Amino acid sequence: MKKLLFLSLMLAIVASCNQSSKPDLKLNDLEYFETQGVNVWVYSNLFTGGFNDEKNSGIEIIHHGVRTVQGGAIRLSNTPEQWDLVPSTPSRTVNKDDNSIEVALRYDQFDFDSRIIVTGKGDEVEIAVYLDKPVPAELEGDAGFNLEFLPSQYWAKTYIMDGKYDRFPRYVASNTVARPNEEKVVQYRGYKTYDDRGTGEFVDPLPLAQGRDIIMAPDAPERMIEIKSADADMMLYDGRVIAQNGWFVLRSLLPAGKTGKVLTWTVKPHAIPGWIREPNIGFSQMGYQPDQPKVAVIELDKKDKVRSTASIYKVDEDGSVSKAFTGNVKEWGPYYKYNYVKFDFSDVKKPGVYYIEYNGVKTNNFIISDDVYGHITDATSDVWIPIHMNHMTVNEGYRIWHGEPFKEGYLQAPVNTNHFDLHSQGPTTDTKFKPLELIPGLNVGGYFDAGDFDIETGSNISVVSNLVNLWESFHPMRDETFVDEDQRYVDLHRPDGIPDVLQYIRHGVLNLLAQAEIIGHMSQTLSNSVLDNYHHLGDAAAITDGLHYDPRLKPYQKSADGKSSGTPDDMWAFTSRNPGSDFNAATMFAAASRALAGFDDNLAARCLKESKRLMKESNELMAQQAARRAANPNFPGGNRRMGNNMATNLQLYVSTREQNYLDEFVNQIWPALDRNVQSSINTALNAVPYLDASYKEKLRPYVEQYKVYLDSLEYDNPYGVPIGLGNWAGSGSVVSYGTTVSFAAEYFPDIIDKSYAYKAVNYLFGCHPYHNYSLVAAVGATRPKSVFYGNNRADFSFIPGNVAPGLLFRHPDHFENYDDWPFLWGQNEGTIAGNTSYLIFGSVFKDLVQ
Repeated sequence: MKKLLFLSLMLAIVASCNQSSKPDLKLNDLEYFETQGVNVWVYSNLFTGGFNDEKNSGIEIIHHGVRTVQGGAIRLSNTPEQWDLVPSTPSRTVNKDDNSIEVALRYDQFDFDSRIIVTGKGDEVEIAVYLDKPVPAELEGDAGFNLEFLPSQYWAKTYIMDGKYDRFPRYVASNTVARPNEEKVVQYRGYKTYDDRGTGEFVDPLPLAQGRDIIMAPDAPERMIEIKSADADMMLYDGRVIAQNGWFVLRSLLPAGKTGKVLTWTVKPHAIPGWIREPNIGFSQMGYQPDQPKVAVIELDKKDKVRSTASIYKVDEDGSVSKAFTGNVKEWGPYYKYNYVKFDFSDVKKPGVYYIEYNGVKTNNFIISDDVYGHITDATSDVWIPIHMNHMTVNEGYRIWHGEPFKEGYLQAPVNTNHFDLHSQGPTTDTKFKPLELIPGLNVGGYFDAGDFDIETGSNISVVSNLVNLWESFHPMRDETFVDEDQRYVDLHRPDGIPDVLQYIRHGVLNLLAQAEIIGHMSQTLSNSVLDNYHHLGDAAAITDGLHYDPRLKPYQKSADGKSSGTPDDMWAFTSRNPGSDFNAATMFAAASRALAGFDDNLAARCLKESKRLMKESNELMAQQAARRAANPNFPGGNRRMGNNMATNLQLYVSTREQNYLDEFVNQIWPALDRNVQSSINTALNAVPYLDASYKEKLRPYVEQYKVYLDSLEYDNPYGVPIGLGNWAGSGSVVSYGTTVSFAAEYFPDIIDKSYAYKAVNYLFGCHPYHNYSLVAAVGATRPKSVFYGNNRADFSFIPGNVAPGLLFRHPDHFENYDDWPFLWGQNEGTIAGNTSYLIFGSVFKDLVQ
């Protein structure tokens, strides 16, 4: 009886909602369906095919400000994984006359075409699938229409399927079936996302529910959606049973042998009548210094009325609260989806604890204090960076972050290999090693790139360059990490008498120098050989079995001496030579030789030797390429821009004081600044401490040009910093901007003042679109992001000191950053190069403002 009463109550709620006003979903000028509280996008964002199932594509729904639905497409599996095939989009046609969008989809691999027509009809959209030819026989029972729902927004909420109710599970506990491998639709480039352990079978989830009518989240009006299928059953799956980043999937199979209109769904996202998005009050969760500019940027629904004032409240020592300041709100104007106003409270200078109130919305607290920025780099330096040391066991207190990975070393990648992480090995190895031969000595030093465990050579070059820049600019003596390269052991929060940065430089150099000396040049990457361990989460030491691969053994069999196995899980070195990468390495080695001098003189000498050799050989290779290009415009790579070695010449000059390097740098830097001040000004500023006063004076007019660009950002967006609009969010651009303006303010304070640098920290620490959480994990902020993409992402947690990419722009007008779903790397994945860049920014910023 209680179940019947509950069902009756849910249906009554739905009926009540259905009887309320029905705002129409109409196509707007940005070519998506819109009503207040609901946006339905139809292929505003396309599947790219690079990393395939990005969860950022297809038919998407932004439901009361949050993108909760995506992936509406013809897919070939019940719960698509990241490397499952995705359709291309040959055409997209918007028809405003009949309020519809038609999209053509195609799988070239199967010569399979389909069309999806989405039509706005009152408060719902109709999704119709058309086939001009029947589903190919090999895809019968596999091809279907899928729509995916964000688990974190639906778990613990109810659903009703054909009158039967249940609840979305918080953690996956779904039924599965094992099927023969030959029934598995081919995945990206023929790779497999799973290890069948010799069974010859793959796992396929079974549906949670099945029917023709589903009401999702009737108990949560902001997430309620009703979907009906006229032609086929819908099946609800939990994609997390296959992969932790899976979503809830609603799916109908396409019928075999039919053409024309073969499937029709109606989707009704509930719009709360009169809904207005709550203001997002952007401010620095870290706090403010007493005398710095203090400007909150308030993001408003375009239908929201702008209030004339906002207030600052002070939390006094006895716990009481008093109003400290009320000021005017100044309208900035529209920026993509929302309207923006600014609230300047710079007059509030007394140290203490405060919060902001605007139109009844109160922020969490922040601090005003002279030393509020004193620890902004500590977690990154003390925790995040050493955790990402490869080929080491890393311990913190009672916890092992990871054991020693890849004891078996790295094999030469086979020729003509296209890797799943967008690397490739060309027609030759460019080394003395044969395909799948062990390259000895590479399993030393280096850093995990990001949420995966490969050594991206370009990123590791940047890491060492960043750390050398940090050391030479500020000589940080912080010592909170025990590093023993002989024991291959790291212990966090344990001083060992050596500045951490020097040990971090040495650790990065050890791997890169091994590449240069053993391979003869820089690799592209040291990465996984099989896809089923590339997406591994948790302990890096568990990715491989630690034993050398012996093809003479059976799969998973170990040799009698315990030193090898028949498991082909060894990491590969991709060694196709790139002169541009060698140039970057030459720059890094030149700089590292200085930092290591007096600390590890042998390593320093080897670095300088390899820097000179790589630069000489790279120049020769680039000249050969130029000659071939001149003789044959179709020469492979002929359209590739030649590397710019002005930074290398600068570093070699500083290391050797040889005049020819300085001459080359000077010949290159001024034309580069003339071409583009923004892209070259940071390199130009790096030279200021090493050159004479005339160089600095000649640089002055370029700094003035740069200031014009900085000021233009105030009109570009309400935050006054460069905001990236690509498929990787823009924190890196803000960090780079902050570093450059901070150095410029130190060298040219009469042109560039501190206010530009403050804008960068404000953005990173909470004054940005979508929400106001700090984008830096666990760094003194009242409300830092609590969920990041890392090797611990399945735990819905963070590694302290991580810097998120941040606010990802979704075309045509939506910024987002999930803090309850870590698996979108473009929003939440910190990288080793990016986080060491943040160390430089934080250090120069502290030096500037303290």
